[in-house]
Amino acid sequence: MSHKHNHKHQTHSHQGHDHDHGHHDHGAGTIDHPRAYEVLISLILAGRRRRLYTQMIDRAGMTPGDHVLDVGCGTGYLTRLIADRVTPSGQVTGLDAAPAMIDYSRRHAAANCTYVTAEAQQIPLPDKSYDVVVSSFALHHIAPTARAASLREMFRVLRPGGRLLIAEFRPAEGHPVERWLNAFFGHAMRTGLRESLPPLATEAGFHIDTITKTQPAAFHLLAVRPATDRETASR
Repeated sequence: MSHKHNHKHQTHSHQGHDHDHGHHDHGAGTIDHPRAYEVLISLILAGRRRRLYTQMIDRAGMTPGDHVLDVGCGTGYLTRLIADRVTPSGQVTGLDAAPAMIDYSRRHAAANCTYVTAEAQQIPLPDKSYDVVVSSFALHHIAPTARAASLREMFRVLRPGGRLLIAEFRPAEGHPVERWLNAFFGHAMRTGLRESLPPLATEAGFHIDTITKTQPAAFHLLAVRPATDRETASR
């Protein structure tokens, strides 16, 4: 891959934001208890976590030497799997709004992982600096009114031709996973991400490649930043 950057990322912390805001504006808010999150996500994914996250890495086409941004990295589980895939010649940056999650991720980080405390709608990283941007089960934590800005930021930091892979929940009504998610995240699970995400990504400048149903009760959206600004303008 071309356009590799060996930049170092300074940690930014949005200290002015309340990171325990629950269901603010119908987003699920940030999660501030890493160990509790690890237990919760393991239960929700029913032992399929590693396989599902490896599918994400495969679908995004990550290869050795890639520079990857993991938006809403949480405890850094996916970030560490990506670090293995891109090898020491690549670089992974994990971004999360919750300082507790970033602290946990740093304690378990691989050598080629860097972590940044920031919100997805204000990514403090350079333009066109990543080959792949990935976000796993994080977008529902962002208030619906901030999701368009978050996707624009993901577009901005991707190099031309770079890929975006988003995984989100879409449980069928009455599915056990739906009951788990509604219990923990409430209204955030009823905002129709499967329906609202594709137009938001298109408006941000992406070309939608595929939308794939995955198990249990989730979907993947794969999109591409056009290789030239002319392609974006001609959408």
